[in-house]
Amino acid sequence: MNLQTYNMLEKHMLACMSDSAHDKEHIYRVLYVALDIAGHENDVDYDVLISACLLHDIGRREQFENPQLCHAVVGSEKAYDFLISKGMNPEYAERVKECIKTHRFRSKFQPQSIEAKILFDSDKVDITGILGIARTILYNGHISEPLYSLMENGQVSDGTDDASPSFFREYKYKLEGLYNQFYTKRGTEIAAERQMSAIAFYNNLLHEVRSSYNVGQDLLLKHIDN
Repeated sequence: MNLQTYNMLEKHMLACMSDSAHDKEHIYRVLYVALDIAGHENDVDYDVLISACLLHDIGRREQFENPQLCHAVVGSEKAYDFLISKGMNPEYAERVKECIKTHRFRSKFQPQSIEAKILFDSDKVDITGILGIARTILYNGHISEPLYSLMENGQVSDGTDDASPSFFREYKYKLEGLYNQFYTKRGTEIAAERQMSAIAFYNNLLHEVRSSYNVGQDLLLKHIDN
């Protein structure tokens, strides 16, 4: 890829990014991890991969405005239209489109090409470890979701089978089970390096929150007259 093309793609990406948890730095991290993974694979088309990494979240704004939309599907169409408008080869634009369409974790569309699998893995690496937890909490705050929910008995839920959205629910529903869902060996290795820090953070946070309730609720009862 020549510098002019890279700058064009980067400029378009920067114009589309507004979500604090999916900002331009997320894009760069995904790109850098993707290049790491690609170095361990064969027959990777780096033009397709770099383009898909740079443009993979340009549909986020539409999904935020309308949660019924899938940012991967919207973004894939936007990327294709943009590339065609810039005179790019339709076959290349279609391959980039397919990578973006299949990068989402919660999707019925599965990545097929090596470039799509690398994008999927590099994007998922960015929600592993402490980094992934920080991004999740940041995003939850952005959409006004709490850290945790209470069970019917007034105790803090660990997030398992919760109906209401929260960080703990997202951890149990998504983050905890990520580590065996990568397509590439290198992606699996990078994620595994980060796993223990995520487990420790979640367990410590849960312990601290529950301790506040377990001690504080009993103390409160001593100061409330029946």
